[in-house]
Amino acid sequence: MDMTGARRSLAGLLGVWGLTRLMLLLFVFRVLVFPGADVTTDVSVIYHGWFEVLRHGTFPLDDVTWQYPPAAALAVLAPGALPFLAYPAAFFVLTCVADLAVLALLGYASRRPGKSPRGAWVWVAGLPLLGPTAYARYDVMVTAVAVAALFAGARRPRVMGALAGFGAMVKVWPALLLVGAVRLRAWGAAAVTAVGVAAVFALAMPGAFAFLAFQRDRGTEVESLGALVFHVARHHGWRGEVLLNYGSVEFLGPYVGLVSTTALVLTAVAFGWLLLWRLAAWRARPRPHMLADAAFTAVLLFVTTSRVISPQYLVWLIGLAAVCLSFRATRMGPPALLVLAAALVTVLEFPVGFSHVVVSDRYGTGLLFLRDGLLVAASLLAARRLWRATVPARPAAAPPSRTARTEESPVSS
Repeated sequence: MDMTGARRSLAGLLGVWGLTRLMLLLFVFRVLVFPGADVTTDVSVIYHGWFEVLRHGTFPLDDVTWQYPPAAALAVLAPGALPFLAYPAAFFVLTCVADLAVLALLGYASRRPGKSPRGAWVWVAGLPLLGPTAYARYDVMVTAVAVAALFAGARRPRVMGALAGFGAMVKVWPALLLVGAVRLRAWGAAAVTAVGVAAVFALAMPGAFAFLAFQRDRGTEVESLGALVFHVARHHGWRGEVLLNYGSVEFLGPYVGLVSTTALVLTAVAFGWLLLWRLAAWRARPRPHMLADAAFTAVLLFVTTSRVISPQYLVWLIGLAAVCLSFRATRMGPPALLVLAAALVTVLEFPVGFSHVVVSDRYGTGLLFLRDGLLVAASLLAARRLWRATVPARPAAAPPSRTARTEESPVSS
């Protein structure tokens, strides 16, 4: 009976995955038209343009939209492995393969003791909530590396470290997977891998680290938490503007620098809290789910406080939430549900309602308040649950004994 139920569950999982991914492919191939802006132009124009530059052995030195670590070149060049397809088609196919790889990892993990199929269902149901954006960016590929790293963490810390280090050279954020690692082997492997990959690209291709200057000069993107200040201020006489800047739609004008600096301060505060948690939880007994819970919390905090909250960032959070819920003992169930709700609101603001966001009307601003509010709530809840689950409570002071109270009482004269 159990085997029959497991087969039915697997069949249902694969059926839903197949149906939802078919819809995503129909949207990115433009067989069906998804409401709002065409998100596939990033692949057909920007990524393809980078591909033409990268395949000649150099990074896009004069393109400020290139803001990624050097190993991101591998994701952009990967469609070249399918020369029988046009670049956009090859990219979409490879993204779908990466999506399937994440499902395979989650499905395999669900069969082990202490695991649950909930994680696989979170991935299957959560990713399509973002619409075609999920397949029109290379973030699914990076998320596949991150999921593999977290599942390797409990038994193979060096493998986890190597995957996290490689992932950080593709899109930085996988470095946060190491927040919960307690074995130095994981950190050492990550450092060696990251330095090795960086050195190879620095020696082989000019401009491997030009992205650092481009990333530094970014402002406040219109979907970020800090941008809410200007969405409201535009209705009260603020004289700034919204322009395409450094590859994203950003606010430019008075006080933007102050808000951007505040976002960096909040990120620093989040980092400080994570360091405090790491020190406080140092003596906690390591548990298999702690790595995933800590990574999910760390990425949530950094996404929420970032100057930029692009829709594809939700791909990372859905992937990490799926890993967390693959463990029966996880405490991240409610924050994961909030992230799924945020993903649903995200597709409503981008691409469906992005024109409303750009003009800061009530509909667009309301969607952003709701989405960013969900992310803030998820971040605070995840941080609270991580702390309470891993930091040992201080033992309460025992009340003084009756004898002690008698001895301490003053002697009457």
